[in-house]
Amino acid sequence: MVAGRLRIIFGQLIIGGDMSDVIAKKSLGQHWLNDLSALDAICDEADLRESDTVLEIGPGKGSLTSVIMSKGCDVFAIEVDEDAIKYLHKIFARQWDVNLHVEKSDIRSFDFRRLPKDYKIVANIPYYLTSHLIQLISESKNPPKLAVLLVQKEVADRVCAEPGDMSILSLTSQFFWEVKKGRIVGAELFDPPPKVDSQVLVLNRRKELAYDVDTKKFFRIIKCGFSSKRKTLLNSLSGGLRIGKKETESIISESNIDPNSRPQELSLDDWSRLYISVSNSKIL
Repeated sequence: MVAGRLRIIFGQLIIGGDMSDVIAKKSLGQHWLNDLSALDAICDEADLRESDTVLEIGPGKGSLTSVIMSKGCDVFAIEVDEDAIKYLHKIFARQWDVNLHVEKSDIRSFDFRRLPKDYKIVANIPYYLTSHLIQLISESKNPPKLAVLLVQKEVADRVCAEPGDMSILSLTSQFFWEVKKGRIVGAELFDPPPKVDSQVLVLNRRKELAYDVDTKKFFRIIKCGFSSKRKTLLNSLSGGLRIGKKETESIISESNIDPNSRPQELSLDDWSRLYISVSNSKIL
């Protein structure tokens, strides 16, 4: 009964709702996804169960919200747009404060510790927010066990990159999460359509980190290595760590890495060896 009603609500959102009540705002990066098969694909990647608590970021006019709730989940939604919140209140009056809780807030200042452990994130997020959000949930004291995000396809490619195309974003993501790409969602399925296609990005939290490191120090070394991305690792790391090139070359060579390689060519294994060499040198 609940699932059926929520599917009816979805239909109302697409063909019968008063769309003038909530208009996508360019300043907030809002693009409404109204394709049911794409929304189902997002939820399928999240393997939603009735006992799940789901954090949705930017529910907008509620199309993804209705599909999540049709799986029997409790939804805690964060929305900055007051117009969207009023619209959601009208559409989901029966679910409001029962199994749908909506808060006017910015996810960038949200305290994830307020949520129960083992919650999931399922969201169609504004493109500008992706990198910041991944950093936030990666470093959170209460991270989700799974995050399924609809993001710009180019960003999904960056997160899942391999050595040769690595970045701080891909290294951060792959350090904390098992990452994979899901369905591509064409721009034409959104209202208004964005300029590029989107893709489902799945982040499954690692139960144990693969590397026994001081996380802050580890990523400080990575950031030093990427301080001058166009330069060789020798030059960028020397500048970032503020040490001489001879000492830097010795540290890199000790890690069995070519000093003339570029930071984007290094794998997480390479950075972990470099971390050990830097730690042994007592530089940091």
